[in-house]
Amino acid sequence: MNGYDFIFAGTRLRMLPSGALWWAETRTLCVSDLHLGKSERIARRDGTHLPPYETRDTLARLSLDIELSEAATVICLGDSFDDLEASENLDEADTLWLTGLMAGRRWVWIEGNHDPGPVGLGGTHLAELHAPPLSFRHIARAGAAGEISGHYHPKAQVRLRGRGLSRPCLLHDSDRVILPAYGTYTGGLRSDDAALVRLMRPEAVAVLVGNVPRAIPMPRG
Repeated sequence: MNGYDFIFAGTRLRMLPSGALWWAETRTLCVSDLHLGKSERIARRDGTHLPPYETRDTLARLSLDIELSEAATVICLGDSFDDLEASENLDEADTLWLTGLMAGRRWVWIEGNHDPGPVGLGGTHLAELHAPPLSFRHIARAGAAGEISGHYHPKAQVRLRGRGLSRPCLLHDSDRVILPAYGTYTGGLRSDDAALVRLMRPEAVAVLVGNVPRAIPMPRG
């Protein structure tokens, strides 16, 4: 599988072009912030109708990552659905698709701030998962080490041919990894935002999502 390889907490990890994280030693695929059902949630709350295809687009990319990696374990790092009601209102075909992906492998739903995990779909539901030397949670914790989290939807601003370009990115330093949002309808927080600057060490790297992930020094403004 193409991707960006790096060593973190003594463990070899790979960021895939989709923004998923692959831990080959344990055959674990980790994704964050799927935000499935976001268009349904926006229509339900605000009356604004977006093209309702984001769930299938997200599931299609997830299906491909699972197929290519042959993952035995999938960890969803929180905010898997845009809210708990969105998980209950998931289209029947999409529900069957998702439960098909879950079949035959360990599936861990980490609690997010948008949802506590879709309890009706099975799998294991945890506030956080400790798999030494790594820990998986939704929101980064100050002072943590060996931590993999999501929540912030990080993105980096770069210059290409004289023009500014914003791309989702993975951030990592010696203490933590923050994954990009995997979902199709997700915005992002610039890496030079104070919340991310406070969390990441000065030597932090941003790895841009794309067919060939590209690592750059984390932009800090």
